[in-house]
Amino acid sequence: MSRLELSEEQRSELEACFRTTEDRRLRDRCQAVLMTARGRPQQQIAEDVGTTTRNVQRFLARYRVGGLEGLKIQWAPGKTPLIPEQLAPTILGWIRQGPRACGLKRANWTHVALADFLCQQTGIRVRETAMGDFCRRHGVRLYRPTYRFLRADPARQQQARQELSEKNCTGKYGLSPRCCPSEGGYHHGSNDCSPCCHP
Repeated sequence: MSRLELSEEQRSELEACFRTTEDRRLRDRCQAVLMTARGRPQQQIAEDVGTTTRNVQRFLARYRVGGLEGLKIQWAPGKTPLIPEQLAPTILGWIRQGPRACGLKRANWTHVALADFLCQQTGIRVRETAMGDFCRRHGVRLYRPTYRFLRADPARQQQARQELSEKNCTGKYGLSPRCCPSEGGYHHGSNDCSPCCHP
């Protein structure tokens, strides 16, 4: 059995980390150190924490060398992004300006179009997925409606309704196919023949 003496400050620090951390593995490591300090055998600690006695020994060795910081998981830096972070302001500028301001004949950016434009400008060739990852990392969504009729100015709504109404009233002889002939003119949308706006 490995002996471990903790000061009150060390014990409080470990207990606080155990209660507050969201990292399950760090919580298990803190628990293993606290159990060891209480005199519990390593075999029982390993069973309770769900690991091996060798791992418990590793946790204790790391704690003795580095304290609580030594128990924290050291993540590898990960794969280097295909799009260098130095280019982020430039690419975000292209997105804000839009494709037309960049000399392209299109209304909206897509991940493919943005990747192609990046290749033309910098020689860096990336796939659609890499450009999608870049946009997600920087909080950019390329498909956002910029205008909706329901939020339009009321006068413009009325004008649009009027234009639609006039377009719906055209067909053979400039009248809607739903109009039916009668002596006084044409009537829209019903079976009875009564005068309407067309002479």
